[in-house]
Amino acid sequence: MDSAIPIEFQLREIKINDACLYFAFESSASLEHVGVLAVNRNSKKEMRVTCNKINDSKQLKAVEISLDDLSNLMIDETLIDFYVIYENNEKNQCKKRIYTASKPIELSWHRDRANQFIYLPYTTRKGHFALDVLRRKAVAEAEGIKLSSEGKLMIQGYTFLLDAEERSMIKSRRLVLKEISQKDEERVFDFPLKDVQRGDSGHAVGFEAEIDLKKLYEENRMPAFFQFFIEYVGEDAATGEEIVIKSRAFRLRNDIDCFSIIDTKKGPARFHIYPQKRKRGMRLRMNDYTIKTRAVYFAKGKSKRLMSVIRRDKNKVKKKISGIVKRAYYFTFGLAGKLPVKKKTVIFESFAGKQYSCNPRAIYEYMKEHHPEYNLIWSVNPSYTEIFEEKNVPYIHRFTLKWLFAMARAEYWVVNSRLPLWIPKPKHTTYVQTWHGTPLKRLAVDMEEVHMPGTNTEKYKQNFTKEASKWDYLISPNRYSTEIFARAFQFNKTMIESGYPRNDFLYTDNRPETMKAIKRKMNIPENKKVILYAPTWRDNEFYAKGKYKFQLQMDLDKMQEKFGKDSVILLRMHYLVAESFDFEQYEGFIYDASMYPDIRELYVISDILITDYSSVFFDYANLRRPIIFYTYDIESYRDTLRGFYFDLEREAPGTLVYNESELMEEIERVLRNPQLHKNYESFYEKFCSFEDGKASERVVKSIF
Repeated sequence: MDSAIPIEFQLREIKINDACLYFAFESSASLEHVGVLAVNRNSKKEMRVTCNKINDSKQLKAVEISLDDLSNLMIDETLIDFYVIYENNEKNQCKKRIYTASKPIELSWHRDRANQFIYLPYTTRKGHFALDVLRRKAVAEAEGIKLSSEGKLMIQGYTFLLDAEERSMIKSRRLVLKEISQKDEERVFDFPLKDVQRGDSGHAVGFEAEIDLKKLYEENRMPAFFQFFIEYVGEDAATGEEIVIKSRAFRLRNDIDCFSIIDTKKGPARFHIYPQKRKRGMRLRMNDYTIKTRAVYFAKGKSKRLMSVIRRDKNKVKKKISGIVKRAYYFTFGLAGKLPVKKKTVIFESFAGKQYSCNPRAIYEYMKEHHPEYNLIWSVNPSYTEIFEEKNVPYIHRFTLKWLFAMARAEYWVVNSRLPLWIPKPKHTTYVQTWHGTPLKRLAVDMEEVHMPGTNTEKYKQNFTKEASKWDYLISPNRYSTEIFARAFQFNKTMIESGYPRNDFLYTDNRPETMKAIKRKMNIPENKKVILYAPTWRDNEFYAKGKYKFQLQMDLDKMQEKFGKDSVILLRMHYLVAESFDFEQYEGFIYDASMYPDIRELYVISDILITDYSSVFFDYANLRRPIIFYTYDIESYRDTLRGFYFDLEREAPGTLVYNESELMEEIERVLRNPQLHKNYESFYEKFCSFEDGKASERVVKSIF
């Protein structure tokens, strides 16, 4: 098995009966030790299952899971994902999803009458096999689309209603076109379905529908956009009340994109069936096809194609230059690394050279005071040198020739985030990785899916573990982190359980005089309460690689009106967020502290921390002050983007709020009565017990 070639798994067969779920899959390479992991997407509860060979094949595997065992993963309706567990050439355990074949696996659904559940296999948007455990759902898929030159749209597919409790008495079903519009009133049109018996399932009933788009266009206001779904109409068997059950909007799984230009009573018209770019939702666009409209579309099309060509060529040139530069750097770095080591030279770097902060800063300041015999130098991005100049900290510009030789000959590197993968570590260099937080969000190998730009799940994990293999020491703030770091980073060298050096400040400088000095420096009135809002970034909301979007989910006018008299808000964005906020109208109430050089000082002056899933709350808990969790998108973040290592809703050392009104109520309550949450003491014991103001000393004594 060539580790450079990604392994893929393809679903070949699936069956569900009263006793078990059976499925078979094929791997793209021969594998010996293979297992399957079933994971509840909501609770993250897991179950490992063994695989059986099919006809002694090393590529075909079969899995049989008892429905009784599967029921142990769930309490109520949920989604279950399946992963293949295998070992690569480096003996690292890998985890990968199973892709589905073209056959619609939804037709293999099964009703569990005893537990009143429906087991519905389905294909995720990314093409992976998953199982929906539910009680009622209308399923509908369009499989065939034909748009004639006369303006007739023919749709073929399948649809069925699943009802575990059998309470729905269905009288009719219909195809619905719903307008997609910014206006308050969205138009809805419905059309009859013709039943078509299918040979591939006893469950499902196929359908055909015909829509006269020409007539629809002539009789209604246009232009318009529409989406498609199936509607079941009937009554509740228990109450007699009318019910309407809608399917999910149709998706186009195949590359269907067709249009027709028709002469109508209103003049020439263009009807276009196409998929959404990402979600693949089936869309119908109807508009006139006059010379004016055609000219507009022609100009837009030309402009888009031109910009696409320019971007493509520009990216090709950039990638080519970048590749040449990286190879040259790698070669030069390798040569420089063979030069004699510069003893007692330490290179520090924080967040890709953009900050003078975090654990590297704490270690640097301790060594500067207690070990003046060491030559201490910072690696700094040329755009972020101001703080180093201000504090008279010695530095070199990142990626310059001087930096290259300094890095290659240094005896130690002290870094808090990953270095570029192309940088080789010389044999004489000791690489100290301090990392930058206690993990709530899943990391590296533990991440199920990666939604970041410029990479995919397997590539991201391979690159991460390859970089982590260069680390000689890794600093852990607590035993909980030690276990996760070792597994997620595949780290098997020296772990130092010391607490975080950056948190020493929270014990040594948590004094009234320090707080007053910081407030004066930031022009914050001493008599005002300070609320620190420090959210994290979202993997799937970005402008480009390393530049993430963030939308403030709070009404600042209301906040100022309610709290502005006695409080101020410090906004601290994650260093990867590229937004530029304008708070001029909130001067004196909102302080943008995103570029403030030391978040520890913000902690010390803050009376309340508001965060979401950022690891800042682990550090802030050392101060034993109130924390509010503003988790307006917790289901999406937890279940889709990252996943959590523990149940935040059950173990958080503060109240979770889910919308703006709850947030304002909780802020008001905490300002009035700053009592610590009931979970605080147990949380502190688990995550902060190593912290005592001497972590930097322990790290330096362990390494230097």
